[in-house]
Amino acid sequence: MGKFIITKRTNNEYQFNLKAANGQVILTSEGYNAKASCNKGIESVKNNASTDSRYDRKVAKNGSYYFNLKAGNGEIIGTSQMYTTEDARNRGIESVKVNAPNAEVIDETL
Repeated sequence: MGKFIITKRTNNEYQFNLKAANGQVILTSEGYNAKASCNKGIESVKNNASTDSRYDRKVAKNGSYYFNLKAGNGEIIGTSQMYTTEDARNRGIESVKVNAPNAEVIDETL
């Protein structure tokens, strides 16, 4: 089962990473000023992860593949790592769909 890990950046913003069962990071959030906002971001990922149309499939300038997960309002709630192939990116999306909805939340800022 996947896990959301809440951490604090060096600039004191909160962020979360969604990790797959194998421990690999599959989605990273933006920075949040408040922990409550970070937790709302996690809930948004859980609620939107299973909807395929919420994934914006992208290609970076260097040719790497990645995706953004968007909320219903179009705001980006998480960004993937870079992948070397389109197929690997698609497997990353499937991993978010499987892992996010029931993922445990671990707060490492306590």
